[in-house]
Amino acid sequence: MNQDKMHIINKLFNNETIRTVWDSEKEKYFVSIVDIVGVLVDSKEPRKYWSWLKNKLKKDEDFELSSITRQLKLKSSDGKYYSTDVCNIEGMFRIIESIPSKNAEPIKRWLAKLGSERIDEVFDPSLAVQRAIDTYRAKGYDEDWIIKRIKGIQDRKKLTEVWKDNGVDSNLEYAILTNDIYREWSGMTAKEYKEFKGLRKESLRDNMSDIEVLLADIGEITTRELAKKHKPYRLSENRKIAKAGGEVASNTRKDIEEKLGENVISKDNKLNYQYIDDNKKLENTVS
Repeated sequence: MNQDKMHIINKLFNNETIRTVWDSEKEKYFVSIVDIVGVLVDSKEPRKYWSWLKNKLKKDEDFELSSITRQLKLKSSDGKYYSTDVCNIEGMFRIIESIPSKNAEPIKRWLAKLGSERIDEVFDPSLAVQRAIDTYRAKGYDEDWIIKRIKGIQDRKKLTEVWKDNGVDSNLEYAILTNDIYREWSGMTAKEYKEFKGLRKESLRDNMSDIEVLLADIGEITTRELAKKHKPYRLSENRKIAKAGGEVASNTRKDIEEKLGENVISKDNKLNYQYIDDNKKLENTVS
């Protein structure tokens, strides 16, 4: 699957060219606001329209644009790089909602439909599970893989519940503990592992081989059972347990590799993602 920047965004805008850039540090996509405006409004000068809309949002809605926008240097049609207003995906939808244009209406209706579906899922969580299954099917995963993946999600939830009982209750701390487990058996943090496989927003678990998933499961399940038994409290004590769980997975990996005679950590990803990017380094500019 060739990924030219973020093709999903272009599809959303009827395959019009929307410049996007991936910030590997923040692990987020940023989108050219002028390109969005140019597609959605009947204006030959989208930059002027965006300038007008910025002033309107500040004045009429008392909206702090700096919370969702920034400036990055993006490649223009002349091949040169210029400072350009960009926003993340959440900010993109916020701006679309503020554009009074018939061309924006299909996207607004789509957003309203998504909102309605999420509310329905609050009342009936099984709808969310079915949505996940349907999405995996659409991506080409087979039924056996999907069953294992859903179970893996349940096992992960059980682990975070144990961590929560042991005084760990933030996503940042969950990430630190997960990295401790991964680093022990793979030699990489989760972020480094994703970069190793050439992934961005995609799930790391969704792109592991069967053996890699097995090792991840061993590390997390062992960590969970050790944490239940020893009841470590707060982050520092839980980190010791997480490393111990990762060590069990590491020993399993060594045994498997010794028998196979090859490394089981692979750069391959499930759907063969390949990104085509400009080689120019991402630059922040101060407006």
